[in-house]
Amino acid sequence: MSEISPAAVLEGEPTAPLKSGLPGGALAWILQQGSRDPYVILITIYIFSPYFSRVLVGDPVKGQALIANISTTYGLLTALTAPLLGAMIEQYGPRKPMLGVVLAVMVPLLAGLWWAMPAGGLPLMATSLILVALGLVYNWGDVLSNSLLSRAAGPTPGRAALISGLGYALASGLSVAVLLFMLWGLVLPGQVDWPGVPRAPLFGLDASQNEPSRISGPLAAAVMTLGAIPFFLWTPDAARTGRSWLASLRAGIALLRDTFANLQGHRDVATFLAARMLYCDGMTALLLFGGLFASGLMGWGALEMMTYGISLSIFAVIGGLVAPWLDRTLGPRRAVQVEIAGALTTMIATLGMGRDRIVYFWTYDPAAHAPIWNGPLFRTAPELIYLGLGLLIAVFVTAQYASSRTLLIRLAPPEKTAAFFGLYALSGTATAWLGSLLVALATAIFSSQIAGFLPIAGLLLLGFCGLFLVRGGERER
Repeated sequence: MSEISPAAVLEGEPTAPLKSGLPGGALAWILQQGSRDPYVILITIYIFSPYFSRVLVGDPVKGQALIANISTTYGLLTALTAPLLGAMIEQYGPRKPMLGVVLAVMVPLLAGLWWAMPAGGLPLMATSLILVALGLVYNWGDVLSNSLLSRAAGPTPGRAALISGLGYALASGLSVAVLLFMLWGLVLPGQVDWPGVPRAPLFGLDASQNEPSRISGPLAAAVMTLGAIPFFLWTPDAARTGRSWLASLRAGIALLRDTFANLQGHRDVATFLAARMLYCDGMTALLLFGGLFASGLMGWGALEMMTYGISLSIFAVIGGLVAPWLDRTLGPRRAVQVEIAGALTTMIATLGMGRDRIVYFWTYDPAAHAPIWNGPLFRTAPELIYLGLGLLIAVFVTAQYASSRTLLIRLAPPEKTAAFFGLYALSGTATAWLGSLLVALATAIFSSQIAGFLPIAGLLLLGFCGLFLVRGGERER
């Protein structure tokens, strides 16, 4: 990597391009973005969240309800604070000091999840509060990091879309690496006698004490810390405005008030954010409950769920790589619609799956069919088909996140990028509780996991239709 002066970084001067064609600051931004994602994969979806529900709460139904309440709480707090944070930081200038605070809060909290035990450790309420704080601060970090995307990309047309997609691709790749390490060194030892697999979990971890699940917090903290180092060294920050924090807060409030007041002058941004509020709620609920749904519907245990998470994360890399191509080929608005339609269609197909049926119409008797293969997991046709459908969902969901971010950059005024990314976070979290609430209500009313996912389909469909009202975000020529 080429030499970059600290002064250039602090004052926001562009970094020297590397041989890859991307500036060093862009590559550092991609690495920082990627190193944040293992927190989502390990803690909120595949490892700690099922452990929290199954072991700490001790009841999958009550655990799912408590997880929904936690998500609702930090979603509402984000909705109340993220737009103000985005507007304030736009007035202050540099984002890195606040991102340093985000890192300083998240790392010890993630490490503290090691002590989340059913007996002799953190009380359930304390663990719940930690999860609320982690969700809130992580969302703050997204606002700050996303507002530096255009600076990391520089003036080259189309580069922001490429960097955005590569950020999500690397995020999925790092998540896969961490999950593979946990599977190889912490879960499989003692369960299989395969060459190269340790005979006992690494680091002396005790599976009977759920230590392989509890270590997910410290692992996510370590990855996040290492990935942030190049970012703080090389990614260009915004220049100082000369305002103090208090003056920036006052100016941010005024800017936010003007931004909301002037949304009529930015009709397409407002329409996009409203549509995203709907489809992002659906995507968030799909991610939040997808692991619990697969575990309950297919009867999968820890080994299957970790392998499922690894497989989905690998295919999510494809989503991050496909998104820039769709953005260039179709334009980001149509790309988002294609990605939503793909996720919706595939999700509807998964609702027709089960251990004894395939896509609604075909019954399957596991006792009457020989295993597809002699491996330790995914031995039946319904399991393999469900896995394949999940892989497609991972591609579409990841691509949608990357294309949505690119679409906002195309629609928002450049001088108000951070403020509009605050509203972007608001559109993704203001009603994040709605998807969880609708899933909980539908599940309780119909006593069915499948019925609980029908509101997710409704949210995705409404968001898809809303994008037809957005002008702009067409293919660049």
